Amino acid sequence: MPIIVGWTPTPEGDAALTHAIAEASAHGSELMVVNVSPTSDPSSATFASDHEMTAARGRLDESGVPYTLRQLVRGKDVAEEIVDLAGELDAELVVIGLRSRSPVGKLLLGSRSQSILLDAPCPVLAVKAKKPA
Repeated sequence: MPIIVGWTPTPEGDAALTHAIAEASAHGSELMVVNVSPTSDPSSATFASDHEMTAARGRLDESGVPYTLRQLVRGKDVAEEIVDLAGELDAELVVIGLRSRSPVGKLLLGSRSQSILLDAPCPVLAVKAKKPA
C-alpha cells in the first residue's frame, strides 16, 4: 500500500514531500507523489514545470525511497483527484501541506485540504510549512 503525497512546488508542498519521504522510509512504503491541475489550458499555478519536476525527482532519488511521480490533468478538482487516487490504490496514508489563510479566505475559497481530510478513505497527515523568518 503506497503513501500518497499531494505535492506542489510551494513551501507547503515541499513540507508535505519532506514528511512523506520520512513516513515512507520509516514504514518501508512506496511513495506516490502527485502534482495535479484540473485543466491544462491554463494549468494551475501549483502545477510543476519541467524544471520543478526534475528537482523533485532528484530529491526523491536522493532519499532512496521507492517512488512514482505523476502529473495529473484529468479535469477533476485537486482534492477529488487525491481522494479518488487514495481509494484506487488502497493507500495507507495521504500527506498534504497546509498554508495559513484568513477566516474570510477560508470562507470564500473553500478548502481542498478540508475535503481531503474529510473524504479520504485512509488516514491523512497534514503538515504546515515553516514560516519564513
